[in-house]
Amino acid sequence: MIVKGTYFQNDANRPLVYGDVEIENTKRQRLKGEPLLDSVLCEPVMVGFCGTDNELMNMGQRGELSAKFPEGKNRLVNGHEGIVWVPSQNRFAIVLIRGGDSIDPTRYTEDETYFEYGCDKADGLFADKEYFNPDMLLPIPDGYVHDGKLDLSFAKKMVFPDPFACMLFQLERMEDMGSAHNFRRTMRAHKCDEASAREIAKKEIFDRTVIFGLGTTGMFIGDLISKKYPEAKILFIARSPEDSKKVTFSVKNSGAQYLRNTYDTEKELADAIIKKLGGRATTFIGVSGSNVEHRIAFEHKVLGCNGLYNSFSLGPKISFDTMPFGFENHLIIASINFRQDHMEKAIELLSKSNYDEIVELIDRDEFAADPIKAYKEKIYSKNAPLKTAVIWNEKYVNRER
Repeated sequence: MIVKGTYFQNDANRPLVYGDVEIENTKRQRLKGEPLLDSVLCEPVMVGFCGTDNELMNMGQRGELSAKFPEGKNRLVNGHEGIVWVPSQNRFAIVLIRGGDSIDPTRYTEDETYFEYGCDKADGLFADKEYFNPDMLLPIPDGYVHDGKLDLSFAKKMVFPDPFACMLFQLERMEDMGSAHNFRRTMRAHKCDEASAREIAKKEIFDRTVIFGLGTTGMFIGDLISKKYPEAKILFIARSPEDSKKVTFSVKNSGAQYLRNTYDTEKELADAIIKKLGGRATTFIGVSGSNVEHRIAFEHKVLGCNGLYNSFSLGPKISFDTMPFGFENHLIIASINFRQDHMEKAIELLSKSNYDEIVELIDRDEFAADPIKAYKEKIYSKNAPLKTAVIWNEKYVNRER
């Protein structure tokens, strides 16, 4: 079937193209032990733009995308955040992006297979029609469809389940690792049994949390930590002015503090962070995409003894001096994934949230006319909104609600 859509390709001048693209009903598997199923034809309704899309476009410009293409193809239909209409089931759905022959997508092994709609070996949402595994079409809550159309405010929120689910997994993983890392010391400090110590350590790992960077992922993890552990002291670090929309929105949602990085040196910044926190960090979360993250945490000693360093940035390389690293008993983790239960929880939480307030729309015709220009000058420019999305199929959206 030939449809209109956008796709990535290996081309120095045209790594992202809008035009005719052939889609196919490919049998896919959600998890190991489940059958390969025929896919269901869907119509994408609202699709969000993610930083991963921008990185994939850059990879295509450098000719590095071949491993990401679906089998037998020399292109990848992009888009992995959004909501679709399922004509055969007469309902809207959120696409569970990650699947394959793995027991647990958050911990798949090298001998298991893996795919990700719109990112890795499977076509995504930026097309008029696309095929998806029927077991990976997650239902939406009741109350957001009127006269066959989605409320626009709800549809905007549904460009976030993918990154929000990632942050739910990050929270779970930091709890698991922080608890395992520190429970023996906690047993001595609190003179309690192991089970109690593990619960206390799970909470205390967030006592003084630095979130270095303030995109949507940083915003989400700050929100989640603050809601589960309201006594945690959370500090966002970024370069944006204190009165900018993303800073005021993030601080309001999470109750966190904010420190603007206007310092001349990394040491000055590190000293200011420690002073603002009232001590060295128990957890340092890097989401800025900058190599300065690890230097602030390790070289300039913002991360305290027995602390956890969580890298969620794409690109930076982490280095540290092994002697103080070992003696201060630091723990480094990095993982970008989630399970279906994380996605389902994300849909539930987002539906009741105010995150539609940070989503701005780009007109489909404007995007389709020159998608590369749209990426560079509007979606990922210096003055870009926190989140950009496009209504791909206008007939399914009620702009008045």
